[in-house]
Amino acid sequence: MAEDNPIDEISRIEARLEELAEVAERCRKIILVSKTAIAIGVALLLVMMLGLVGSNQVAVIGSIAAVLGGIVSLGSNVSTLRQTIAAMNAAEVLRSDLIDGIDLQVVSDRTMKRI
Repeated sequence: MAEDNPIDEISRIEARLEELAEVAERCRKIILVSKTAIAIGVALLLVMMLGLVGSNQVAVIGSIAAVLGGIVSLGSNVSTLRQTIAAMNAAEVLRSDLIDGIDLQVVSDRTMKRI
């Protein structure tokens, strides 16, 4: 993807980094919800097994479904988060390389010299 203008490419990479950051944040929220579902499902199962609350088939099936669904969702989103972070790191390296390749000039500020 060699572009004639590296500034345009840097802008595209920065836009992609913002998209990836949003995906990562969404994954983190879903991971939190998944962990909560697992904890609630396990707690409900334990409470019913100890006989503290009367158990019925619907509650047992619901708590088992919450635990299994939470585990599946947790695994999927942890994997997606890892892939997203890897993509972000690769994009940041590419952006850094493009910035290093630009012939930047130092601009001096005369007001700074007076201070």
